[in-house]
Amino acid sequence: MGRLIYIAVLLFAVLIIAKLWPRILAALKRFDAANVARREGEKRDRNDQLAHFRHTVSVASEQVDDIGEIETRDVRTGNVVVLYTFAGEHYATRMDAEKARAQKIGDIARGFYRELPAALAHRGKDRLH
Repeated sequence: MGRLIYIAVLLFAVLIIAKLWPRILAALKRFDAANVARREGEKRDRNDQLAHFRHTVSVASEQVDDIGEIETRDVRTGNVVVLYTFAGEHYATRMDAEKARAQKIGDIARGFYRELPAALAHRGKDRLH
């Protein structure tokens, strides 16, 4: 009886894996494609003098929230309008919200470069000891 349950569980697991195999394979292909793209980007960046700045802005961009959209009624006309939100502020146009987001990303990136000399100096002291 124990063998029968074991075989039934094993068969059930095989059926589930067979059913989910296309999704699993697609996820593995996406993962592999992302790794290949990352490696190619690293090769390209070795010869690019601005790669460090692009990477810094990319990391800063990941730390900043995306722009949201909300629909609300205009108090003057009563019509439905779309407002764009970023960092708790409402903007009438996406362009204004994008400018505010870009300013925030720039501030974070500049802060990184302001702190970089102290971090490098501290790292150099650790190597000496």
